[in-house]
Amino acid sequence: MLPVYYSPIRKLWHYGLRAIVGLVLLFLIFPILVVLPLSFNSEPFFTFTEGMLKLDPAAYSTKWYVEFFTDHKWNIALKNSFYFAFMSTILATILGTVAAVGLASDRMPFKSLITALLISPMIVPLVIIAAGMYFFYSAINIAGSDIAIIFAHAILGTPFVVITVTATLAGFDKSLLRASSSLGANPVSTFFHVTFPLIRPGVISGALFAFVTSFDEVVLIIFLADPDQRTIPRQMFSGLREQINPTILAAASLLILISIVLLFTIEILRRRSESKGMFQE
Repeated sequence: MLPVYYSPIRKLWHYGLRAIVGLVLLFLIFPILVVLPLSFNSEPFFTFTEGMLKLDPAAYSTKWYVEFFTDHKWNIALKNSFYFAFMSTILATILGTVAAVGLASDRMPFKSLITALLISPMIVPLVIIAAGMYFFYSAINIAGSDIAIIFAHAILGTPFVVITVTATLAGFDKSLLRASSSLGANPVSTFFHVTFPLIRPGVISGALFAFVTSFDEVVLIIFLADPDQRTIPRQMFSGLREQINPTILAAASLLILISIVLLFTIEILRRRSESKGMFQE
């Protein structure tokens, strides 16, 4: 219900703005809306069949999902995706949290320069990063190993942790640190008992962003991984180039589902973080 004092022009702007936002949202999610029903196509096509358009139950099938979970190549890709994402997320979360806490210190020199370097993987074209990593890891003889992929994905995920934790620390009451020190706590105890509980939502949000970044990454895998280290995005890319198969659509739908769950989790954590900030104020 709009306020009674709204003029006709203001009412028009109110509803017009919402219509524009709705159209932009539809433009962004339309490809997703297309992928989801196509993944249930009973025919091995990437288009809507006549039966699907008529909503014929026989035109829909879950066989591509069954193939995704039973095919050996897809099982290996799924296992690798979760393994690399989980391990790189742990490393990125530790590095990003430590970096953000250090940048929050008033005694940190060259803060702007260090911040720019830490978030540079988000700015530099990914193919340049991948090529540089390939030559560097080849020089030290770890190219094609699990540790190389974990390090590479951690480098991409660390900036997200730095940004989210830094944003959480922006509203942090530093008098709590002084109170902890005055009570005899050392810096390590202060971090784990005072700082970390308050920034935990930001840390978890950054970790989820790092996980999604690793899980969806394909360029680094193309440069660094061996054939037995294929992830789901790499397997999808190969499927599009080598053999068109609607199982790719089933995999894409599952990736969309995972992304939606993680985004909802991040939003819940963001609201909890805001609530804590209001409580501290």
